[in-house]
Amino acid sequence: MKHLTLALTGALLLGSATLSHAADLAAGKAVWEKLNCASCHGADAVKSIDPSYPILAGQHADFLAHALKAYQRGASGAPATANVRKNAIMGAFAKQLSQQDIKNVSAWLAAQPGPLSVRR
Repeated sequence: MKHLTLALTGALLLGSATLSHAADLAAGKAVWEKLNCASCHGADAVKSIDPSYPILAGQHADFLAHALKAYQRGASGAPATANVRKNAIMGAFAKQLSQQDIKNVSAWLAAQPGPLSVRR
């Protein structure tokens, strides 16, 4: 019985920790607007000003978060690897973001309709 109680207590604590760090879509939209991401990626995050810029709407949140962290590593001077993206413009924007900002804006972008999204 002790093991079951400990397991349930652990699950509740883990669940509450996860909820406290959950993505906030409104905050993600605020990050998008604050950094004026639409000036390059388009207001809908689908139609960018340059066809070589990626479509962000509907992209997987974990992919977007990984990309933003890779831009942060690139801006910090880390050597180029698969986990480091060197781009002066994106690096300058990404290094302004906290980990929570990254989670929020990634979740907000993933929730936007676009050709990459899968709706059920």
